[in-house]
Amino acid sequence: MLKKEIRKLYKEKRSQLSVPEKLRMDDLLLIQFQQMGIEIPVTIMTYAGLEKFNEFDPVLITDYCHFKNPRQVLCFPVMNTETHTLQPVSIHADTAFELNSLEIPEPVGGIPVFTNELDMVIIPLLAFDNKGNRVGYGKGYYDRLLAECRNDCIKVGFSYFEPVDSIDDTNGHDIKLDYVITPGAIFAF
Repeated sequence: MLKKEIRKLYKEKRSQLSVPEKLRMDDLLLIQFQQMGIEIPVTIMTYAGLEKFNEFDPVLITDYCHFKNPRQVLCFPVMNTETHTLQPVSIHADTAFELNSLEIPEPVGGIPVFTNELDMVIIPLLAFDNKGNRVGYGKGYYDRLLAECRNDCIKVGFSYFEPVDSIDDTNGHDIKLDYVITPGAIFAF
């Protein structure tokens, strides 16, 4: 399938999830993540899940990571819509968030972090395939960011659904994930 087709199909599938279904799957995603057996890294970049898209909100994951590693530095992206790039910004408990021009919450203030300082990036996705390719929202923001990360930076996505067989129109700019967690499995690539 092509990214455009997958994007449309999985936006629809996700929109049909009921609140109880989504909460149950969120708990299962956390349980799967806890079973990964990785050492919880220090510097983690995450994102604010968008409720209007019924998107997975990784706060359960980052709270667990903070519990396991209190030294954690948590970062959120700040978008540059002209260059389609993301700037990781570290936050603290009192950091305020404001909606950007695309109505995505971003931290106000905070300290910019170099991408080579990121130990793990939690990446939003709509779907993924059996090779670790992902379909996001189509602008390439995360692929640009991930291209600048260290090779040992853990790239992980969370999906409510199993993988598609193949994403037929991947290209050299697409960065594969290391892991995708679903409610029933951990996929390592």
